[in-house]
Amino acid sequence: MTRPKQDANKFKSFLQENVLTMATVIGVFAGGLVGFIIKNSTGEWTKREIMYISFPGEIFLRMLKCLIVPLLVSSITSAIGGLDLSMSSKIATRAITYYFVTTISAVILGICLVTTIRPGQGAKIVETRTETIDKASKVLTPDTLMDLVRNMFTDNIIQSTMFQHRTEIFENTSISPAQPMENWEFKSAQREGSNVLGLVMFSVILGTTIGRMREKGQLLQDFFTTLSEAMMTITSWVIWISPLGVAFLIAAKIIEMESIAATIQSLGWYFITVMIGLFLHGFGTIAVIFFLGTRRMPYRFIAKLSQVLATAFGTGSSSATMPLTIKCLDNMGIDPRVTRFVIPVGATINMDGTALYEAVAALFIAQYREMSYSFGTIVAVSITATAASIGAAGIPQAGLVTMVMVLDTVGLEPKDVSLIIAVDWLLDRFRTTINVMCDALGTILVNHLSKNDLASVDRLNAEPHELLELGPNGHEMKE
Repeated sequence: MTRPKQDANKFKSFLQENVLTMATVIGVFAGGLVGFIIKNSTGEWTKREIMYISFPGEIFLRMLKCLIVPLLVSSITSAIGGLDLSMSSKIATRAITYYFVTTISAVILGICLVTTIRPGQGAKIVETRTETIDKASKVLTPDTLMDLVRNMFTDNIIQSTMFQHRTEIFENTSISPAQPMENWEFKSAQREGSNVLGLVMFSVILGTTIGRMREKGQLLQDFFTTLSEAMMTITSWVIWISPLGVAFLIAAKIIEMESIAATIQSLGWYFITVMIGLFLHGFGTIAVIFFLGTRRMPYRFIAKLSQVLATAFGTGSSSATMPLTIKCLDNMGIDPRVTRFVIPVGATINMDGTALYEAVAALFIAQYREMSYSFGTIVAVSITATAASIGAAGIPQAGLVTMVMVLDTVGLEPKDVSLIIAVDWLLDRFRTTINVMCDALGTILVNHLSKNDLASVDRLNAEPHELLELGPNGHEMKE
């Protein structure tokens, strides 16, 4: 075969393998370009007209969200049920250690940047008040933390697939004079949206139980394994409309923006500070941690995650991107037992980008309000931002609610969150992309560290005739 023909075949093979990835990335840029052109060449669009534009993207997002609950429960349960308790504990310990280190690193990096650049000094900001902000500001930090624990230990697993527990406070207008928020009346309420923390906790316990039951639990193990495989098959169908869905979502969001130039002018340094932090964390801090664990640079893996990252940017939801992340890592040859545990847990509790953003935002607003803060305040912000990022479910702009908790630590009014709302939707997409990338690289790292342990389990559980087919590392020998 001649050299030109070989090159042509290689190029054709490359296109066939990466056509969907390239189409999704093109969809991101095309959506942005079309959005800017429409916004600058036509008059103001009504909410209904914007809804028409976003409709194809909304359908794509709904299809992805439909897969979250069955995939999350079946993946975690089958992954843990297929391993003994010792092996599950090792994988869980490695994953949680990685999540803790990267989250703390993100918060420290954000605080270093905001105290160095000081974007809040001299900023001229127009406050944006919305119903969402007013509702989000009426929360107390103790209530938020206790709700986090309450949601972990759900009292109704079926209800958790649709609702989350939330403590709501309201002022008793019959009492005079006005009381501080700590003395307001409170009640338990159910907020729409899956209780992901509760589902993860239940799945971990169920998977551990099935693993301990051995032969008696095999029927349940087979059921959850088959369900997980079925969800991944559906995912492989859904991802083919991701380029179209992502393009329409981004186009609609850009058309919805009021004034891009005015927003950048008022919050430019804040936006730049968060973006620098996200970039340095994603391609610096995580890269160093990944290299220390695997002795390999992560950039080749990041390139293979292009479609996942483009979808994360378009949807702004790490949970909605979870099925695609698992599918991509499966194609990269990562052990499914690791992927199906680390990714769902990571999409729930590992929010590096959110932690960095909340730390920067709190100190930015303090600088803007000309409030002095001590080293103790900075430490408190670090701890609270880490806890708040865990409490932020993997849904769009959930960090806006937990942001109130961080502001309370600095002694700022909850309504001050209105100062940064103008750019929150865009930063939300960038930090979601970093969250998803961190989850994926963490899975590859945990898989690398667990490879020998998993091979030992495979050899221990293999039948005598299967041992002849296993190589020295426990993997199937190829001729």
